[in-house]
Amino acid sequence: MKNYPTLAFIGAGNMARAIIGGLIKQGYPANKIWASEPDLSRIQDLQTQGLNVTDSNIDVVSNADVVVLAVKPQILKAVLLPLSEAAQQSKPLFISVAAGITSSSINRWLGGNQSVVRCMPNTPALVGLGASGLFANSDVSDEQRNQAEAVMSATGLTLWVEDEQQLHAITAVSGSGPAYYFLFMEAMISAGVQQGLTLDAATQLTLQTAKGAAEMALQSDVDPAELRRRVTSPNGTTEQAILAFQRHDLEGIVADAMGACATRSIAMAEELGK
Repeated sequence: MKNYPTLAFIGAGNMARAIIGGLIKQGYPANKIWASEPDLSRIQDLQTQGLNVTDSNIDVVSNADVVVLAVKPQILKAVLLPLSEAAQQSKPLFISVAAGITSSSINRWLGGNQSVVRCMPNTPALVGLGASGLFANSDVSDEQRNQAEAVMSATGLTLWVEDEQQLHAITAVSGSGPAYYFLFMEAMISAGVQQGLTLDAATQLTLQTAKGAAEMALQSDVDPAELRRRVTSPNGTTEQAILAFQRHDLEGIVADAMGACATRSIAMAEELGK
């Protein structure tokens, strides 16, 4: 970002800290970043890193170019309503990482005509390997889109969608996706122990295999289906495992699970956006 716009975070939990850490690692000046929390004792460590800290959300909205909304979805409305007057005067870019709250709800709570980018990140952002879906409302300028992308790319991959409804699908794929892989890892570790491995050995082998498979897929010039075919020899050991998955309709199970996830995302948007 040119000239480093003043960046403020309302809420300084794990996701906000992941973004802040990624930005500073990339050279963003700490003194251009603000963090707001009602209990300043919770963010004293950020102050020692050179960030500006405050307990006034109104102050950060009044003075920041970009405001990242990083509070729990259930309290976002209560946080934003008192900020509408300041938002109308300063007109910063708002980036929301609160799951399930639509850009129109955020815009309405801030008094209307606000530049809002809604973001669906995921927890691997905490280790710099996140995947975030982004949607910009019609008030967001090209420069602000670039600013939002620069902020969120500090934690990993960013992907824009032009239809906000697609963020429900992104929630099902990447937002909640890490938990699917963790569950599969749990199952593999448990099965390995049942077959005689120690818990430590089963855990190490499972995690390294997951990491290696993901890295192979990222670096390969073919899709995961082809990679799977290449390691599945006819009448071999891998084939027997794949056939067992298919007998139990693994693809159908995954589709049902992701459908349930997206359905809940839609319901949350309706419940929390009122």
